Formats: sequence, C-alpha cells, structure tokens
Amino acid sequence: MRHYLCLMIVVSDKMQKGYHYTYAAPQGQDFAPDFVPELTPYEMLKLGVFEGHYLNDCIKEFPLNWFTNAPLSKEKPCVECNYFRVKSRMSLQEWQKRGWIIGPDPRGWFQWYCRYYMGRRIDEIDKLQIKRWKAFKRHKAQVFLNCQMYDLDCRKKQRQALLQWAYNPFF
Repeated sequence: MRHYLCLMIVVSDKMQKGYHYTYAAPQGQDFAPDFVPELTPYEMLKLGVFEGHYLNDCIKEFPLNWFTNAPLSKEKPCVECNYFRVKSRMSLQEWQKRGWIIGPDPRGWFQWYCRYYMGRRIDEIDKLQIKRWKAFKRHKAQVFLNCQMYDLDCRKKQRQALLQWAYNPFF
C-alpha cells in the first residue's frame, strides 16, 4: 500500500483519545472497486443526517466545510435536523449490543466512512464495513419496489436510513 500523505491525524474527542492514523489514499479516491457510495460525507451532512448530532465533537478531525452548511444540533439529537424529519437511528448502546461497532471507530459505520473517504485504509476493517454497506442496499430496493417515483413521503424512515448509509434516497 502506498502512502499518499504522511500527515498523522491524532484524534481527541469525547469518545476517543490518543488514536492516530495516516492517509494511504487521496481524499475521496482509490476506493475498493466494490465500494461505490452515492453520496460523500459532505453531501450527507449537508442534507441532514443523524439528527444533527453525530460528529459534533469531531469537527477538527475532518474538513471544516463538511460542517459549514450542515444542520447541526449542539445540545442533543434533533429529528428536525434530519432531511426526512424522522428519527431513524438506534442508540450507541444498541449498536454496541448488536456488534456494529468495529475496530477503531467507536461511532460506527459513518465514522469509518468519513475516515475512509479522507484516505485512511485498514484492510480487514474496510472489508467488513464495505460488506455491511453492500448489505444495506436491500433497503433501497424496498423503497424502489414500494414507492411511486419521487414520492419522498413514502418510507421516509427507510429513505433517511439510506441517506445515512451514503445511498441516494431521492428516486
């Protein structure tokens, strides 16, 4: 694996201190061939995901422009910050119970995706998270099969979840 940038990222937030990594790929490039997300982290945040409360204490780790136009909630999660104005996430405790927190990303898949997008690569973790992302596509098929074209009021919770997994929910 070639190293793209020898900049060491040192993480220090509410959930993780002292973790560090380097970039092994250019930002937004050199993804695994079977990983083709439909949205970037910037697009996801700008549209409204995770009730505006997911990475609020991690802003220094990622490009500031990702958060500039994102609907954020500093105090507590806010359903109104989600694009579809529905609650569509489980608690971190539930994610942990179900084994969805993998490797060095204590906030789950989206934190992994943000770090992957920035250029971090961890082969085994990446394979597991990409497998989870691919499995989530079944929800897109359900929306497509059960909703009229462009009826964004149909299956709003599922559409919000698609948005939070980097799938385009607008079809």
